[in-house]
Order: sequence, then C-alpha cells, then structure tokens
Amino acid sequence: MKRILSLLTLLILTIAGLTATAQQTETLHYKVNYHWGLIDKTAGRATFTLRNTGSGQCRAEMVARTEPWADKFYKVRDTLQTTFNASTRLPLSYRRIAHEDGRYASDQLTFSRSGSTSSAKCVRLRRGKKETTVTRAESSLSAQGDAVDLLSSFYYLRHLDFSKMKSGETKTINIFSGKRKELLKITYGGPATLKIDGTKHQTLLITFTFTSDQGKTTSKPIKAWLSTDAAHIPLKLVGELKIGKVECIFTGK
Repeated sequence: MKRILSLLTLLILTIAGLTATAQQTETLHYKVNYHWGLIDKTAGRATFTLRNTGSGQCRAEMVARTEPWADKFYKVRDTLQTTFNASTRLPLSYRRIAHEDGRYASDQLTFSRSGSTSSAKCVRLRRGKKETTVTRAESSLSAQGDAVDLLSSFYYLRHLDFSKMKSGETKTINIFSGKRKELLKITYGGPATLKIDGTKHQTLLITFTFTSDQGKTTSKPIKAWLSTDAAHIPLKLVGELKIGKVECIFTGK
C-alpha cells in the first residue's frame, strides 16, 4: 500500500487544478479501497495540501492512514513532505515519515545540482517492529539530468501538454527515494470513459511504471484517470498488490 499511497500523492498534488505557482492553499481528500475476491472495503484515507511559502518556494504534504478495521491487519500512518522551487519545480528537500505495522522509518533528502548532475544527501532512520532503538544511515545519490522526489516530480512535469501528446507517447525522469534512485516512465493512453458510482466521466488515461537503473521494472504499471476539464483532477488510480488491488478515488475538496 505504501507505493500506491505515494503514487496517489504524485498525481493529486501535481495536476489537481492548482496554478503553476501554487498561490493558494488547497486541500484534497481521497479514499483508498482494497479489493480481493469478494472483499471490497475502504481501507484508508488520504489528505493532501499545497501552499506557496511566499519566498519563491512551494511546500506540499500528504497525510495517509488506514481505517480502524484495516489497522488490525496492517496499521499505516504515513506523511510525505517536499519543498521545491516554485519556478523550476525542482526539489530542495524531501522527507518521508512512516509508521507501518509497528515499524518506524524516516528518509530525509537534501538536493543539489552541479552542471547537468543532480545529487542528494540522504539520512535514513529505522526502528523495527520489536526494536527500541533507532538506527541511522547516510547515503548519497546522483544522476545525470533533473532529479525529483515522489511529491515534487509531477510539479516538475506540469509543463506537459497532454493535448499535444499522441497515445502511447512516454516521458521519463529520475526519482530519488530513500537510498535508491529509479526512473519513472509516464505513458499517455489518450481519452477514456470512466464510470464511478454509476456516473460516467470523460478522462485522460495515464500509466506509470517504475524501473531501476538496469531497466528492470520494480512495480506493476499503475493507471490513473484525470478529468478533462481545466482542473485535471485525478478521479481514480488503480494499482495491483501481491494480493488484491488498491483503488484510490477522489471524494472532494
């Protein structure tokens, strides 16, 4: 569920109808449904906020949690935060704070750039389910070209004009996450009709795929449907898990 919630954050905070400079605060709400066989229940909720700090920077945050029934199986309390340049949309800092199934994890990245090389210093904190002490580790990441984090990536890609893209066309960027770097490939699937609770919506279909430096796919493709109006709100996102699948559905502002 961690990857699905992270990707939901990318979609919502990137193309949810905010201005390019994010001049005002906006809060969006989503429900996370879990499907497996006859099981079809709301497993979690997520809230997303974005604001311009007034100093040429923007700050975005996601807070996600599982529902009480799901807490009994796998309790999740996750927060993702990023600060990025309002003009270039390139990140300055990123932090993930996770409390999952009794475990604690924190990844904090500080970004820099020299010429065409993007780098990040990462501090990772970990505490196991049955442990009482927190371990600390530091690492460095680098890549040629622009690099973003999970939250800032789609702000950086906001210049994409889907109306000028052909079905099947792709865009790829570097993503730094914790101690590893990946490539995120975005594939435009063209117009699509989506039905939610008996209502049909005209949407744009987008597919996301993560790959390693060696070109190995690190997760199954995740599909998202965006509204075709000026807001381009992500109406639905679907991703497969090892057991079952997760659907993230927009519930309002």
